[in-house]
Amino acid sequence: MDVVVTLSTLGSHLGWRRGELTLAAKVLLLQLVVIAVLLTAVGVLSVRQSNADFADDQGAQMRSVAEYVATLPGVRGQLQSVEDGQVPASTNPQRLAPYVEQGVSLSSATDVMVVSLEGVVLAATDPSRVGDRAALGDSDGLEGRGWTGDVEPDDERAVAHHAPIISEVDGSLLGIVAAEQTYPSLADQIATAAPDLALFLGLGALLGVAGTWVVSRMVRRSTRGLGTTELANLADHREALLHAIREGVVGVGTDGRVTVMNDAARATLDLDAGPDPVGRPVDELGLDPHVVALLTGEGADVKDAVALVGTRVVVFNRGRASTGGRGIGTVTTLRDRTELVSLQSQLSSNLSITDTLRAQTHEFDNRLHTISGLVQLGEYDEVATLVGTLTQHRADVNERVSKRLHDPAVAALVIAKHAVAEERGVALELDPGSRLPPLAPDEVADLTTVLGNLVDNAIDAAAGSQDPLVELWILADGDTLHVRVRDNGPGVPADLREAIFVRGFSTKPDVLGGRGIGLPLVRLICTQRGGTVTIEEADTGGAEFLVELPLATAADEDDGS
Repeated sequence: MDVVVTLSTLGSHLGWRRGELTLAAKVLLLQLVVIAVLLTAVGVLSVRQSNADFADDQGAQMRSVAEYVATLPGVRGQLQSVEDGQVPASTNPQRLAPYVEQGVSLSSATDVMVVSLEGVVLAATDPSRVGDRAALGDSDGLEGRGWTGDVEPDDERAVAHHAPIISEVDGSLLGIVAAEQTYPSLADQIATAAPDLALFLGLGALLGVAGTWVVSRMVRRSTRGLGTTELANLADHREALLHAIREGVVGVGTDGRVTVMNDAARATLDLDAGPDPVGRPVDELGLDPHVVALLTGEGADVKDAVALVGTRVVVFNRGRASTGGRGIGTVTTLRDRTELVSLQSQLSSNLSITDTLRAQTHEFDNRLHTISGLVQLGEYDEVATLVGTLTQHRADVNERVSKRLHDPAVAALVIAKHAVAEERGVALELDPGSRLPPLAPDEVADLTTVLGNLVDNAIDAAAGSQDPLVELWILADGDTLHVRVRDNGPGVPADLREAIFVRGFSTKPDVLGGRGIGLPLVRLICTQRGGTVTIEEADTGGAEFLVELPLATAADEDDGS
């Protein structure tokens, strides 16, 4: 009754979910079946052990009884052979019966028999067996040896001992005495052992049910009470979802091993061709140490961190995963922004050109207004002098730049930036040691983006200083291009020299389109091309940016130009 109530309570607690048992309920039922099988096995083993103990105890008693009866002088006298081993005619069951009954009275034997050399029962506790052949089983008692074992008289299993009857005259074998004790029936054994068996089996069942209930509760809590079909469906949907997402997703456990990685992440990290990364340590996937740190780093979450993976510009966002307040690892999303960086580079170049055109327009307007005023005043000589001076100044700037920078696009950019600097009241000087040959189109595009952003930042930094100055040095040395941009502005504090290369960081006021794009773009371009960009404190007290870029085009310096 108690078990039924317990199971009913468990069933109502665990319940059904959408027409099927929950995983916890299935675990409970399975463990109950296991417990039932184990208890049945224990019961069977107990019965077998009881039979073995019965055979040992009763076998010893049957041996004592059989040997006692076999040594009685009256039994030997009745079976004493008088000629050729024949039993005398005077031998009959009535004369041997007292000795058989005497053996039974001394023990709990079911039957005691005297058996002739031919295996015929001469006397027995059960008179109906007299004259029949004795069920001797595998006994070798008729060979003159004592034997203990199981026999099956009347299809009932019994433990027996056969003791030889030896003649006192010549030591010949006269017959055997068989003492038998029938095994108790299964019902009798269960009835006898019922109290102890019920106690131990009941305790085992109670402990088993209690333990199973605890396990089922733990499983139910861990699986949110879901059924096996729902868990399988969730796993399938999770796989489909991960592989359908176009952004890369990487899960890393607390041991640093990959737990989840979808197709997009493998493609982004260039892991398509190799073995399955799931289950492997992240630091054994052949990734750049910086990328490994982004995937496995501890501490604060990562937001919009940019890294170069091969030729791809990838944005990383990492968050911590936990269950029950316990950390189980991290999940990182990866977005390929290579095309976006290319567009940003083009946009930066366009913005630079726009600013240059605006500055030139402003400069042209100012000078045009001056000329117009002089014309209105009739100062034509002053007009001629001003125009000559402006023309000569522009020609000098163009000559100084084009003499050292033989790439037209880069030279045009420097000339344009010279006009922007003049508008801001900043002197932009090109170092006399600068040398640059014509470059490949892709190199020109990257160099103009890098140079434009660095010069713009330097002009902004120097604009508020006394005697503002920006110095520019460009040198193609073999297969490496060196660029140095130096200003005499306030400089960059040492603790911010890494932060300025992070997207979104800026010390300038917010403007339309956002700030904090130029320097991160410079670093990305340098990294993509296998180069570097560093910042140091300039001798003038401002900032000094140093760039090194590998060149596919060999430098062809023309000092005579």
